[in-house]
Order: sequence, then C-alpha cells, then structure tokens
Amino acid sequence: FCGIVGLKPTYGLVSRYGLIAFSSSLDQIGPLTRNVKDCAIMLNAIAGFDPHDETSVNIKKEDYTSFLGKEIKGKRIGIIKEAMDFDIQDEIKEELKKTINTLVKLGATITEISIAHLKYALPAYYIVAPSEASSNLSRFDGVRYGLTVQGKTLTNTYELTRTEGFGEEVKRRILIGTFALSAGYYDAYYLKASKIRKILANEFEKAFKTIDTLLLPTTATTAFKLGEKKSPLEMYMSDIFTIPVNLAGLPAISVPHGSDKNGLPIGMQLIGNWFKEKELLQIAYAVENG
Repeated sequence: FCGIVGLKPTYGLVSRYGLIAFSSSLDQIGPLTRNVKDCAIMLNAIAGFDPHDETSVNIKKEDYTSFLGKEIKGKRIGIIKEAMDFDIQDEIKEELKKTINTLVKLGATITEISIAHLKYALPAYYIVAPSEASSNLSRFDGVRYGLTVQGKTLTNTYELTRTEGFGEEVKRRILIGTFALSAGYYDAYYLKASKIRKILANEFEKAFKTIDTLLLPTTATTAFKLGEKKSPLEMYMSDIFTIPVNLAGLPAISVPHGSDKNGLPIGMQLIGNWFKEKELLQIAYAVENG
C-alpha cells in the first residue's frame, strides 16, 4: 500500500522484548525501509538471540547484506496456483507477470506449486489471533497502567476503561476470541484453527523441498479509500496473501513493483524458507534492481 520495503522475519529471529503483545504466537518485529539494502542493514542490527524473549531462537549471527547483488541464476521460484484463484486486480496481475519475466531473465526458474489449504488460512487466522488477543489485552484494565476511566464500582471501571480505551475493531476481535475460547466452542473453533495452521506449515515445508522462494502479490488490490470497505470481512480479505505466511512463521518481504492507473503503489511478496532471510533478501534485491 505504501510503496516501501517491509520484511517479516522468521518467527523467533528478532526479539519481541518490549513489544505490546497482541497475538503471542504471531507477533513479529521487522524493518520498514526505503529499499532492500536498508532492510538488510536494519535486520543486521535487530536480529539475534535475546534471553528476555522466550520465543527468541539462538542461532549463529549472519550478515544479511552479504548476498545482495549476487546473481540468482538457478534459483527456483514457486508460484502458488491456489493464490491465482482469488480475485486479483488486473494491474497487480500484470506486475506479477513482469516480476516473473525479470526473474527468468536473471536466470531463475519458475515452478507452479500447490498449497492446498491456502483458502483456510484467513478463517484460521481470525480464530487464532483474536483468541490470543482476548487473553493478552485483558491486562489493559486500567488498574496497573494505561488509560483509566473511573467508574462507580471496580467492575464498572473495567467496563468503562475497555469501552473507551479500545477501538471498534479491537473490541470486535476480543469478543470473537473470547467466544472461540469459551466452554463448548474451544474444540469447534480454536482447536480446528490450530490444526489448519499445522497443515499449512507442513505444506510450505514440502514446497520448499523443491523451490527456494515463493512469489505472489502482497495484496490483491492497491490501497482503498478510508471507509470504502464497509464490512469487516471485506477488510479481512485484504490480508489473504500475507496471513498464510504469518501462520506458518515464515519470513516474507514486500518489494514495491509498479503502480496502478491512479499512481498507487503495487507490492510483490517473496516468501522464504525458515531462517533463510539472507537468500530471500538476495532475490528481493534482484527484483528491486532487475
């Protein structure tokens, strides 16, 4: 939407210490930069083990700028065939074709692969994330820190604080999450969503045995006007191509690639294997400068 480079690292590569938790199994910190080189430099600074974050992974430090500019001849790029079934803006389809042509000219090979459960990622995410958020955000009760709206009773204070302190979408997600975790519904919703998440991760793992990187648009449309999408479902559909990556904990980068007829930026998303940010940035740099 914004015409900048954005990287979501592998889950556990960058410490989340100090981050206000929304969905603990999904939350990640990553760079937003003008170009891929700046993104690699930023990742060098923030990646690494942190004992303050129990999800932080203790792996060898890497120089994420070291592969920038190296040729990508022989790299295997996958296109998810199920992603092409979604309603994608024509101009974005055109930029995807241009990106594929650029990669082929640079010596990469293109392969169509299947992530059969891709269509279930969105509903799974909107069970998992709100469920975790309903627990994490319950700490914002106005007693220990943050906004406090004084009521006549303690319960009334909680209600007023959370009513005024959270926006409509946050409240909607808290209610969805509380419902999904409630007695009688946990197995029907949260447990099923967790199973879909595992299946998706397994499908991505299988795909990366035959390819190095996946390519698809970052979003199916360019940025829409404020208030244009009236229903929450329409808004949620904007995340259809980024949510599967987050559920699987994979690294992904969005690189600006052209614009639509109104001059709004289009982004192409490259998805890498777990902890393969160096190779991911190498290909992203090639796309950016191709």
